Amino acid sequence: MVKRAFKYRFYPSPEQAAELARTFGCVRLVYNMALQARTEAWTLRQERVNYNATSAMLTAWKKTEELAFLNEVSSVPLQQALRHLQVAFTNFFAKRARYPTFKSRKRSRRSAEYTTSAFRWRDGRLTLAKMDAPLDIVWSRPLPEGASPSTVTVSQDSAGRWFVSLLCEDRVEPVPATGVVGVDAGLDSLLTLSTGEKITNPKHERRDRAALARAQRNLARKEKGSANRAKARLKVARVHARIADRRRDHLHKLTTRLVRENQTIVIEDLTARNMLRNHNLARAVSDAAWRQFRTMLEYKTEWHGRTLVVVDRWFPSSKLCSACGALAARMPLHVRSWTCRCRQTHDRDVNAARNILAEGLSVIACGGGVRPQRESSRTRRSPMKQEPQRATAGIPAFRRGEDVNGPPSRRAGCPGGVLPA
Repeated sequence: MVKRAFKYRFYPSPEQAAELARTFGCVRLVYNMALQARTEAWTLRQERVNYNATSAMLTAWKKTEELAFLNEVSSVPLQQALRHLQVAFTNFFAKRARYPTFKSRKRSRRSAEYTTSAFRWRDGRLTLAKMDAPLDIVWSRPLPEGASPSTVTVSQDSAGRWFVSLLCEDRVEPVPATGVVGVDAGLDSLLTLSTGEKITNPKHERRDRAALARAQRNLARKEKGSANRAKARLKVARVHARIADRRRDHLHKLTTRLVRENQTIVIEDLTARNMLRNHNLARAVSDAAWRQFRTMLEYKTEWHGRTLVVVDRWFPSSKLCSACGALAARMPLHVRSWTCRCRQTHDRDVNAARNILAEGLSVIACGGGVRPQRESSRTRRSPMKQEPQRATAGIPAFRRGEDVNGPPSRRAGCPGGVLPA
């Protein structure tokens, strides 16, 4: 049994939309006020304020004349906002995230979370607190049989669309799989598998680039603060939403297929944030959405009991010959195929996928670390991917190309030097 969120679009009535808009505003206000109170307490008095203290503050705020309007909306989303702030501080102190920031009326996501005490689920109809009628939900797919939502999250995106997310328990049926595959992410081909298959990059943003440019030019002509500018902004947001929806749908289909067909999946630990510093590739890297692909793989492999191995980002997968193990001196991005000194011609992406698979299998067999810690802070190396000095450590002479006729039975990165079957 796993917890799964089922997201649907719904169309609120004018009264429901007004109530939800007030709730969104109150949630944002409570979150910002609690964040300010916790920050001032630490800055001025070196005092840590927890969730219980902020909950008491919220009770006091509701009794003031200036903030009496907080009583007009459901109290559950306001309490959930304080819990979310507590989680943000927990992640900050654990060094998993940065310091929490204030929510913006224009840029932050508009959402409110309801627990079981703040909604009614009866006969497949959902009614939120402070509302008389159920939401008009478009049931694009059925909920699991007998499922009852434990949490409901209502949100509105920048394009003006309303969504409701129902968190339910679902049973994932086990599907046997015996395959192993290495995956190399790229731009010309979105994914290249160690089997030699290349998955074409749909380039969703490029398909709508002309429409997006027209909408943005139209937005730039409108006067700031005018009603026409608000309409033009919605048109730009709808184009972005269409691109994001297509990208997400495509990645869901790819990751589901990989998880169903393979028991072990090996990928590379890419740092897309650093790659975005290259202004010639930033737009294409953003459109590829490698981070979103990895996130989907992580939770789907966990659901289905698969093994996901993430190879160290410093592993020279493109420059290493998958046949003899020789390491090329350099490999510029424009080189898409190359011939090793052992006279083996490689497709750059297929060779990288095979090396990633072999390295992942050696990590499993030898019990090594899956995601080693970065060493850039200690060695002052560039955060961009490059060959580390330890990449060739322990490779026998015949693997370095001094004897290309030697048996390719040993593997770098495995302490035993034996490539697992």
